[in-house]
Amino acid sequence: MTDSIHLTVGVVCEKDGKLLMVEEKDKFNGATVINQPAGHIEPGETFKQAALREALEETGYQLKLESLLGLSCYPAPNGVTYYRVSFLASCPDQLPATDIDDDIDAVHWMTTEEILSANNHRSKLVAMDVHRYLSGQRYPLEMISEAP
Repeated sequence: MTDSIHLTVGVVCEKDGKLLMVEEKDKFNGATVINQPAGHIEPGETFKQAALREALEETGYQLKLESLLGLSCYPAPNGVTYYRVSFLASCPDQLPATDIDDDIDAVHWMTTEEILSANNHRSKLVAMDVHRYLSGQRYPLEMISEAP
């Protein structure tokens, strides 16, 4: 498969000592995997807009971005190189009657230990973001310049 580039966002959201995670089917092999709320940036969308939209679509939670967690580059076994902008968010509100994306099987609050010991991560990016969160790595959102 020819290598291609995919620009994505991911969100780590902590509440009461647990992180917001989604359970979904891997489109390549059908296996059940866990991931942070994450997805592709759509044309015309900013990084921040994409992160908030993906979290809402996948979990029903309206998040508040607090900081930039980091940037990742992951050349996946499927031939795609994923570039991910990861955010840390607070989770003030779950919107009632929000339709969750059909690709999401379940939404879970998991401890970092549960996440890191799981053997069904969507990709290596899941553990990378959890380790960043645990290490206290944080950057101001102002590091991202978005033209009006």
